[in-house]
Amino acid sequence: MFEIIRKKRNVKSNLIEDFAGYMFMMPTILVLGTFVVLPILWAVFLSLHKVQLLGSIEYQFVGLRNFTRLIEDERVWIALKNTVEYVAIVVPSQTVLALILAVTLNSGIRGKNWWRVLYFLPTVTSSAVLTLIFMWIYNTNGLLNDFLAFIGLPTYNWLGDPAVALKGIMLMNIWSTAPFYMVIYLAALQDIPRSLYEAASLDGANDWQQFIHITIPILKPVTFFVVTMGVIGTFQLFDQSYIFSNGTGGPNNATLTVVLLIYQAVFRNLQMGYAAAIAFLLAAVIVVVTLIQRQFFGGEKI
Repeated sequence: MFEIIRKKRNVKSNLIEDFAGYMFMMPTILVLGTFVVLPILWAVFLSLHKVQLLGSIEYQFVGLRNFTRLIEDERVWIALKNTVEYVAIVVPSQTVLALILAVTLNSGIRGKNWWRVLYFLPTVTSSAVLTLIFMWIYNTNGLLNDFLAFIGLPTYNWLGDPAVALKGIMLMNIWSTAPFYMVIYLAALQDIPRSLYEAASLDGANDWQQFIHITIPILKPVTFFVVTMGVIGTFQLFDQSYIFSNGTGGPNNATLTVVLLIYQAVFRNLQMGYAAAIAFLLAAVIVVVTLIQRQFFGGEKI
């Protein structure tokens, strides 16, 4: 009898604890459900329908037609190519630059606090403002062409030449985003025990050998985080491309990105279903690239 009563009390206690746990989780569940799960389900619904926005809103089921249209749409492949090229150049460049800046600031140079502030200024500046400033720099009669002419190098039509338009956005974003990741690297560098470097010095390792065999391996989890965040951010390139091309993705689709294409599908062509299909294509590419990075950097050890 007492054993049965004890078991009932344990069951009741467990139910109360479970209920309390779910109550503590409820705010997070509501936020994730409202802003993550429901939008994803709604996007799935839209991708399977043709949406009529003019007049009364109507939904016509078209199955996988929006996804098959992706294969036939040349602009999708141009946008994907531009975005992949942008990611492949910007992410490694900003990562290496951020690490170099962090190591430099961590080396005990004079006035390092002022240098930190100076380096970090582009990160806290509005992306739209930075883009307008660089448009002025890239202008045919702008500062960059004046400098190139002064040192005897050929000038470019940075805003109008399809061969260099995307490169101009790359340069701007490498310069403006590297300081953010520099701060992350700097925090990680300051957590590395000095005793490791002292022991390596006693064994005869020079600064370069210490950097390769101590700093780089210890920073591997941080590098995985930096590269992952960089890939996700660069795949979502929109505002700079929009401002540079006035929303067209020009010249000659040279600055057309996947997110800009989604914007055009929704707000110019009123094709919400097709835009949702493009968004799922972008999400799939980001997931695949992130998984590849995880294998390369050993992200499972974080």
